[in-house]
Amino acid sequence: MFRFNYHNQFTKAFPDIETMNTAKKLWARLLADYSGEVIMRAAEKAVRENSFLPNVHEVLARCDIADAMGLPSAYAAYMEACRAPSPKKEFNWSHPAVYFAGRASDWFFLANTAEEHAFPVFQRNYEILLKRIQDGEELAMDIAKALPETVDIALPRDEQHKRIQALKKDLGL
Repeated sequence: MFRFNYHNQFTKAFPDIETMNTAKKLWARLLADYSGEVIMRAAEKAVRENSFLPNVHEVLARCDIADAMGLPSAYAAYMEACRAPSPKKEFNWSHPAVYFAGRASDWFFLANTAEEHAFPVFQRNYEILLKRIQDGEELAMDIAKALPETVDIALPRDEQHKRIQALKKDLGL
């Protein structure tokens, strides 16, 4: 990708096979913690934002796993977790990782602790989940059971009678 987009700069930076192989070893060692998908998205981002051939440091700076995978940043996820109404499980989360990081951090702790203390805890849990996602793990919310269309349990006769009388009274009958 870099050779195609920065042809002249690329050939000047890597004039021979030995130089290119040395650079590849360095890049491989420094980017070893990231998946190929994250590295490719970071490289594409570097191409879009730079008119000059990026170095490994510039690509590393763009290897934010959350951003590369389309997830919210740690702080945005923290804010979502703190603002989500109860019941938490039924909230429409931007990604299950946000819910699981909030749950692991403890909802009560997030709601009752100052941000300067709560955010680092949440961030750690969120980053652990991002790493698991990067390693190929699927996170899925548990599917809540649907309510039945009809309720098969009838009220006792005397309770039915009381409720009918209360309805009649409310309607003025």
